[in-house]
Order: sequence, then structure tokens, then C-alpha cells
Amino acid sequence: MPHIDKELERLKVKLLEMWDLVEYQLQSGREAMLTSNTELAKLVIKRDKKVNQFDVKIDRMCENFFALFTPVAVDLRMVLAILKINANLERLGDTAEGIARFVKKLDAPMHPELLEKTQVVPMYEEALAMFAACRVAFTSNDTQLAKSIIKRDKALNKIYRKSDGIATEFMQQHPDQISEALALLSIIKKLERVGDQVTNIAEEIIFYREAKVVKHKQDKKKKKD
Repeated sequence: MPHIDKELERLKVKLLEMWDLVEYQLQSGREAMLTSNTELAKLVIKRDKKVNQFDVKIDRMCENFFALFTPVAVDLRMVLAILKINANLERLGDTAEGIARFVKKLDAPMHPELLEKTQVVPMYEEALAMFAACRVAFTSNDTQLAKSIIKRDKALNKIYRKSDGIATEFMQQHPDQISEALALLSIIKKLERVGDQVTNIAEEIIFYREAKVVKHKQDKKKKKD
């Protein structure tokens, strides 16, 4: 195997290690939210330092790659995509930490009615499923899967748009649980960002494999909607 291919493989392996850690962070955030597990929430917050270490390491590996080689075509696109995916994974790690910080403030598990009406649980599950599917798309170079992931973000946006009205009505009916409802609203906002960040990663997979920039096309569609 040529030296350049070995270095590209090292980059991919390190990125996937970070990917797995971020997925674990998001899954732990979900469990902490549903069980009001403040100790688990604290652990998620603590582990964010490791996510940041991965971010710095991968950035340096990419810089060294550019210094050692003069990549062109698909090799160049791959390293550029890894740089951007790395940045989005770091933001996803920050998002998981943010969710954990809101969970840490909870005194008891979320009110079942609030969870059900806001649909935060299916929203969280869909966000995790999108993230897992994106990893498959990356490792298998499956651009069709990446394109389907982008479309799935609409479901998260729909739940997010309805959440304000649902939470407001709940707070009016349960004035003693306003802080809980506000915390959940903040978590829903974080999950909406997860959808955006996963979409960004899917777009980079398409760019890497097909040499097509889809970001601006998506922005135009959002403006029309």
C-alpha cells in the first residue's frame, strides 16, 4: 500500500474513534435525561475534554498530511471532508455536554406528560439513528444513504417548531414545573442542532465521493420552505 494511502487510513481510523466517542456521549445524554441521572450527566461533561483532544489531534494529522503530500482529486477532497467532519463531531460533543448540563440541574425525572407531548424521546432516537446511519454512509462511501439522511432532518425540525407552544401550555397548567419545561425546551433545541450537524457531515460525504457541493442547494430549499 502506498504511503499516502496508509496515512489516509490512519486519518479515517482516528476520525472513527472520535465518532464512536461522540455517539456514546449522545447516547449517555439520552439515558441521563430519561432517568435524571446526574452522575451520568457529570460524566458526559467530564468526557467532553477527550472529544476536544481528538479534535486537536485530527486537525494536526490533517496539517501534517498536507505538509508531507500534495493530495489531488479524491484524496484532497477526503482530507478536506475529514477536517470539516471533525469540526462537526466536536460541535456534536459540545451539544451532548450541553444536554448533560441541563440534565444535571434536574431534581427528578421529566414529567411523563411533558415528554410525551413534546415528542422529545422519538426526536432524540431519530437524531441518534441519523448519526449512526451517517457513520455507515462514511465507512461504506454510500452517497445515497447520505442524501437520505439529509431529508430526515425535516422530522427533527417539525418537532422543534411545535415545542414552544406545547411547553408554554404545559407551564400554564403546571406552574410549579416551569424550570423543568424550560430545561426540556433547551434540550430540544440542542437536538435540533444535532440534526443540522449530522446533515453537515452527510453533505461532506457527498462532496468527498461525488465532488458535489450540496450545502447551498439545501440552504435555497430551506428559504423556499
